Amino acid sequence: MVDVELRLEEFRIELNGYCYRMLGSAFEAEDAVQETMVRAWKAFDKFEGRAALRSWLYRIATNVCLDMLGSAQRRARPMELGPSAKAREVTEVVPLPEQVWVGPVPDSRVVPDRSDPAEVAVARDSIRLAFVAALQHLPPKQRAVLILREVLAWSAQETAELLGLTVASVNSALQRARATIASADLTGDRLEPLDKDQSDLLSRYVQAFEAYDMASLAALLHEDATVSMPPIALWFRGHDEIRQWMLGPGAHCRGSRLVPTVANGLPAFGQYRPSGPDGRHEPWALIVLETSGNKITGINSFLDVERVFPLFRLPSHPDEAA
Repeated sequence: MVDVELRLEEFRIELNGYCYRMLGSAFEAEDAVQETMVRAWKAFDKFEGRAALRSWLYRIATNVCLDMLGSAQRRARPMELGPSAKAREVTEVVPLPEQVWVGPVPDSRVVPDRSDPAEVAVARDSIRLAFVAALQHLPPKQRAVLILREVLAWSAQETAELLGLTVASVNSALQRARATIASADLTGDRLEPLDKDQSDLLSRYVQAFEAYDMASLAALLHEDATVSMPPIALWFRGHDEIRQWMLGPGAHCRGSRLVPTVANGLPAFGQYRPSGPDGRHEPWALIVLETSGNKITGINSFLDVERVFPLFRLPSHPDEAA
């Protein structure tokens, strides 16, 4: 059975990516893939090769995800739950449960290491926060159709066989899914490490944030840039509101240090905030940046560091970063 386990493990990363897009949570995706592996391992002696192993695993993973989505609420981003806040009017912040939010995921957990740059680009585009949030608006089977057809490039026939539908039903579901996704704002750039302009933008962001220079930071923001802080529901839009928040309740972030990483095909940073009189820096947030052109359009600070930092293998202290 060791050989079976090795054969199944070959598909873990791409199955993680599929389940993450379906579920909107890296933690639920890993649970779903683990359940898929267990079911496949138990039933492997009945697998007669009538379908490709990959197709068989995707069928199991789809059924696991559909079961998990049966009683789950739709995951969202703060910007979908209500209007932007006014920094001066915020009197309290109340965290909401983890299952409310679309969460971040490390690229390494969901993007297979392939030689085809085009396939890698599609994989990264389809895990961006905006795209994953848009997927959550689709009914579960419609969601699966869109991912299988548009992201994984399955044929209509293959998709129909996997989902137990007719080809006509798959084509109809795909058309409806495309219409829903088309209404979402999916503009933005993925991380391009070799892009000098993007690299310069990120370097300037780190310098401005670590110096807590709000004038320099504002100069990097698009005029309609947003800041959100899951699991807190409030969010802000525009230079003035972001500046007021950062210099008001958010001023405790002054003196923070940033450690670079990658999340959802986007540039990201582990944020370490000063804590205590000795000035020691402690984990505070995973910051995921959305950019377009030479401006930052979104700053997403995920505050659940007890779960998120280990997921991204971020150290407990910035000086421990490789």
